[in-house]
Amino acid sequence: MALCGWWLIHFLVFTSCSAHDFFTSIGHMTDLLFTEKDLVTSLKDYIRAEESKLEQIKKWADKLDVLSAAATQDPEGFLGHPVNAFKLMKRLNTEWGELESLVLTDVSDVFISNLTIQRQYFPNDDDQTGAAKALMRLQDTYQLDTNAISTGELPGLTLTVDDCYDLGKVAYSEADYYHTELWMAQALRQLDQGEPSRAVDAVTVLDYLSYSVYQQGELERITEELLFFCPLDPTHQRANGNLKYFEYQLAKQKKVEKVEKVEEKEEETKVRQRRESKDDYLTERKKYEQLCRGQGIKLTPRRQSRLFCRYYDNNRHPRYVIGPVKQEDEWDSPHIVRYHNIVSEKDMEKVKELAKPRLRRATISNPVTGVLETAHYRISKSAWLGAYEHPVVDKINQLIEDVTGLNVKTAEDLQVANYGLGGQYEPHFDFGRKDEPDAFEELGTGNRIATWLLYMTDVQAGGATVFTDIGAAVKPKKGTAVFWYNLYPSGEGDYRTRHAACPVLLGNKWVSNKWIHERGQEFRRRCGLNETD
Repeated sequence: MALCGWWLIHFLVFTSCSAHDFFTSIGHMTDLLFTEKDLVTSLKDYIRAEESKLEQIKKWADKLDVLSAAATQDPEGFLGHPVNAFKLMKRLNTEWGELESLVLTDVSDVFISNLTIQRQYFPNDDDQTGAAKALMRLQDTYQLDTNAISTGELPGLTLTVDDCYDLGKVAYSEADYYHTELWMAQALRQLDQGEPSRAVDAVTVLDYLSYSVYQQGELERITEELLFFCPLDPTHQRANGNLKYFEYQLAKQKKVEKVEKVEEKEEETKVRQRRESKDDYLTERKKYEQLCRGQGIKLTPRRQSRLFCRYYDNNRHPRYVIGPVKQEDEWDSPHIVRYHNIVSEKDMEKVKELAKPRLRRATISNPVTGVLETAHYRISKSAWLGAYEHPVVDKINQLIEDVTGLNVKTAEDLQVANYGLGGQYEPHFDFGRKDEPDAFEELGTGNRIATWLLYMTDVQAGGATVFTDIGAAVKPKKGTAVFWYNLYPSGEGDYRTRHAACPVLLGNKWVSNKWIHERGQEFRRRCGLNETD
């Protein structure tokens, strides 16, 4: 009965994850740990049942071994005793049949039943691929070495040869030959160190490794070790085929280098043009990753001197005259402030409790079609909580209004987000730009004038909120909220507020945010005449 109750509770949780995407929310992944724990318990019960069955069979065999040894020394004398003769008839007619039934008894039914029920809620191939790509994203953003990850220098479990190989296979299937090379090289390194493998050999790893190097256009890097690995296994059909192909391509490349200089220059021009079209993205991407690593722009001493911590009562608001809130300047222009100890532990836990069963993969609005869709650059799950749903939500909404002085009646519902493995949200604007005139038309409340972002957990490493245009980085701190205006007083968008959520390296990141809209602020924030006023 207890087991059935457990399943009913977890069924409700897992049905909310029926589309999988487990890797996009640590909160949902924690449920998988308890699922696995229950499976291990069930497996141990099965092992004990098998051991008990084998123990009964062993006792029977030991008893008969002694009996038959004595009986066969003097068969006629043994059977001359009527009790021995009777017991022989009984054993062969009845007891050996009972033993057969015992041997054939399947004690795995309960375990197999549990496993079958749970398997339908297991992560799928997309989840495993997503998790692998997240690990590679963390590797790039924080410049982590494959060996450091694999050997456990990043606190946690180590990766086996098979783990490294599987990561390389995921990269290969995504045509990501850069990471294919890194992880196949790590797998090969661990094989060379004598680590046993369940399903992979050096020839197969070298085959993928050499092909990934070739696909990166660096044939000269395919050394003798890569070209002549075939003698390790002359029967490896794919490896031998690739070897011939590489040799052909090397010979072809040498001829091209001698005679087609003009065509090479034309191709270089085309490549340069393609690169220039990506320059803006790559430049911002580089800045984004640098900020995530803590290599942001440092304020000059003069600008730093203009940042203060203060007790803030929002112009002597009745709620804060006696108990003002702690306000800290995070950045001067645009003005980004942090409020410390702004929401209690109890209230944050209640918000997470309300949101968790409703978490869904976070979406973005397609700028062309306006359709909400998932995106590789936003790895999290989110839920929306209305003020009417629980007093705590209403309490937080009132708090935001009292602290900021803005009307939250026209704001969007409280959005709660939980980031997954390597969870991130790449650089974006919160407000609708001029090329998105219909961004919030259905709401009828104007553009997003301001953002309130509450951190509901501490994060061990990573997970900062970074502003790529100005170079600011704000680290998550539990119970604090960050606030900034997305629009100038004139109503024009402040493009300096372009920001991103860095990948979570270690820890579990929960945030809630409130997007406050223009309508209702007419008498709360004075308009400016100039675009940047």
